[in-house]
Order: sequence, then C-alpha cells, then structure tokens
Amino acid sequence: MWLVTTFLLMAVTQTHADYPSLQAVLSQKGLQKVSHWVTDWFQNELGKITLPEVRGSVDIFVGSVYYVLHDMHVVRCDLPEPSVAFSEGTGVSLQVNGLSLAISGRWNTEFGIIHDGGSFDLAIYTINFNTLLGFQSTEEHLSISTLMCTADVEGIQVNFHGGGSFIFQPFVEKFSGRIKNMIQERICPGFQEGIENIDKDLAASDYIKMDPYVYLNVSLTDSPVVFNNGFELYIKGEFYSLSFPSEPPFAPNHFELPWKADYMLSVGMSEFCVNSAAFAYLNSGVLNITITNDMIPKASPIHLNTSQFGSLIPQLPKMYPDMEMEVVLYASDTPLISFNQTVINVNLPASAKFYAVKTHTDLIPLFRLDMQCSFNAKVHIDNQLLKGVLEMKNLTIVLGSTEIGKFDIAPFQSIVKLALNSFILPKMNAQLKEGLPLPLMKGFTLNNSVMTIENGFLVVATDINSPFDFLQSDKL
Repeated sequence: MWLVTTFLLMAVTQTHADYPSLQAVLSQKGLQKVSHWVTDWFQNELGKITLPEVRGSVDIFVGSVYYVLHDMHVVRCDLPEPSVAFSEGTGVSLQVNGLSLAISGRWNTEFGIIHDGGSFDLAIYTINFNTLLGFQSTEEHLSISTLMCTADVEGIQVNFHGGGSFIFQPFVEKFSGRIKNMIQERICPGFQEGIENIDKDLAASDYIKMDPYVYLNVSLTDSPVVFNNGFELYIKGEFYSLSFPSEPPFAPNHFELPWKADYMLSVGMSEFCVNSAAFAYLNSGVLNITITNDMIPKASPIHLNTSQFGSLIPQLPKMYPDMEMEVVLYASDTPLISFNQTVINVNLPASAKFYAVKTHTDLIPLFRLDMQCSFNAKVHIDNQLLKGVLEMKNLTIVLGSTEIGKFDIAPFQSIVKLALNSFILPKMNAQLKEGLPLPLMKGFTLNNSVMTIENGFLVVATDINSPFDFLQSDKL
C-alpha cells in the first residue's frame, strides 16, 4: 500500500500560513485505479526481488540445528485485487484476502561439526491482510502512518531438497506451525517499516525542481482532508527562482476546488501559482531574447540596419550610417495572467533595447521602447494536448529612453501591431490549433479530460492511464 501513496503524493515541505494555490482531490474511483496499478506492478516486479536471508535454529531433541535460508526469490504469486476505501477523517483502509506466494531458495545447516546444504521450496498460502493508514500534516508536510495492521497466514508448506534434507524434513514439518507464526508475525512490522520509510522521504523532500531555473514548493498549507469518497491536498504551489528565490509582490487568492467524483483526479490551480512561475522566471533572468539581423528572414521588408530605420528615425542613419543593429527584448516586469470565466487574460510588460553594432563586443546604445501588451486566450484539453486560440486586446508603446534624441513612436506601434497580427499570432495560433503536449509523468496519459476556467482559478478533471494498464495480468 505504500506504493499507492508513492503514486499519489509528491514531496511536501514547510510553508507560510496562506492560501493554497494548488489543490488536488483523488476520488474513490482514482484510489481503486491506483490500487489496480500497484497490484499489476507488484506482480510484475515480484519475480525480480531477492528476499533477505533468514537465520534461526530448530531443536531436534538431541541438539539444535542452526539454519540459514538464502538466495530466496518469488516464483509465483496469486494476488487478488485489494479492497481499498477512504476512511473519512482518517486515511485509507486496505484489505487483501487470499494472497499466496511460492518461494524458492537455498538452505544451509550446521549441527555440531556437520555442515549441509541444498535447495528448498516454500509455499505460503491464504494470507489475509488488513490495515488502516492515517494521513495528517506534520510540520507542513504530509505524514503517513500505520494506525492498525493485522495479518493471518492460514498455512505453509516447506520442502527441502539435497544433502541430508531427508533427515530433518520430518522435524521441519513438526515445527511448520512455528514457521507459519514467524512469517505471520513479520508481515505487519515489515509493512510498517515500509510506511515509515515513505514518511521519512516525504519529510525530507523540500521541493520539485522543474528545470535549471525554477523549483516548485509543494508544502501543505493545511492538513489533508479525507472524505468518504475522496482525499484532498492543499498545496502551497509557489514557484521560486533557483538562483534568486524571493516572494512575489502579490498574494495567493482563495478558491474552493469543485472536484468531480466521477473522475479519478481533480486539480485546481490559482492565478497565484501561474504568476509566481512568471515571477520566478523573471528573477532567473531568462525572460529575454537577443534579436540580431541574421535572425530576420531575408524576405522581410525591414532589416536591422540603421539606414533602413531612417524612414522611422531620420536622425539615426545620419549619426550611425549603414550599421547593423541588435535588439534585446525582455520582460520589464512580471507577466500577469488572470482567469476570468472561460477566458485567460495575459498582460505582458516588455521593453526593447536597440543597439548599433560597432563590433561583436562593442555595442552603441540607441534607444529603449517600453511596451504594454494584453491578450485573451481560450483553451481546452483535447486528447492530451492543450489547444486554443490567442488574440491581441491592446498594445501601447512609449519611448522609455533615448541616446539619439526624440522621435515619433506611432510608426513603430503600427509596425509592431502589423507584425503581431500578420505573422506572430497566426504562427502561435497554428501551433495552438495543433496542440501543445501537457506535462506528464513518463508513461502516464490523460483520458476524458475536462478543463474549466473559473474566476481566479482553473480546474482540470481527468482520468489517467498508466503503463501498468498494458501489463500482462497473468499471475507469476
């Protein structure tokens, strides 16, 4: 069951007490599906697992035979579909009835000066397992614990081969009840140790590194809530620059996730989450591009040359005749996105610094244009792709600074509008029409996804397919 938790939950860390900008709900449908994945994965992986060796002794009335069982591996597993359910206010209950295992390995014994060895087969049949896991927030990270665990083994059968196994085989059968009890007593402690290891991993993980520039803080802002049909996490969901981490000049907004029980997973993302990412990238210094004349298509009517800019800025070719130019385009402030009832609004403050290129390393500053651009976007999810259309709402350009004297900005504004509407937006919309792939864990795909945009946040409700859906279901 600890594997279920690993699939559902990512690392969580410390945070300030504020609104969550990410909320996620796993429904009962999702829990059942994850349980199915884990069952398939477990059966697929069992044959690759080498079990730890077991040491002990058996009293055969004339002394004790010391034994070690080693090189053990599972050769067959009959694992029924577990029964999983949310326990409201607590966590998740898990019940497995009728699990059977067949194990092969090697044995060695020591009785005085007599040493012996061979192989063995161990069948453990009808294991019944029942546990209750609790979820809570501890130091603002998700904590998972075993609240209850019972295990029962109906029987075992051990057959030893080789060496002097025929001598002690009858004694093994006599003590089979003791061996069964030993196995039974180790199931819950072993399970609990696995849960404790997961809890340590959750506590030690501070963030998710998204790329070389930013990371995502996924601390809990509040304790998780377990319903009778779902499990909800409240996550800080704030992006930070890896090189210059700092808080943005805006605060998280409150929203309540309208999750859907007939989908496996519902995820809500507020404006703050998206805008903190923009702020983090701005702090990382990556929201800029240098445009050179070599990047301008040859068919373009205008190239980055001071003489060609003479019709727009008469004094420029007089001061710097026939020189190539270079433009540094950058976000002058944090791009801001707002969600407004089916529409995404994008406001982009940008600046463009123009230079005359004297040499490769010697640039002459000319002037700076400051721009305010706003766009509307309508998007939806179609077959694991984000599709939509983008249109420009407004564009204003002002002369921010100049080293060559003042000039009329109106022609620049007309040219930029023309370029946006005739070239840039059509190209972007063509790509949005084809669709942009959504970020997913490797091997997982979305199914029956629905995106809705509300005031201040968006929601994605979806089912998920995993690589384990395509595994063979035959028992090992």
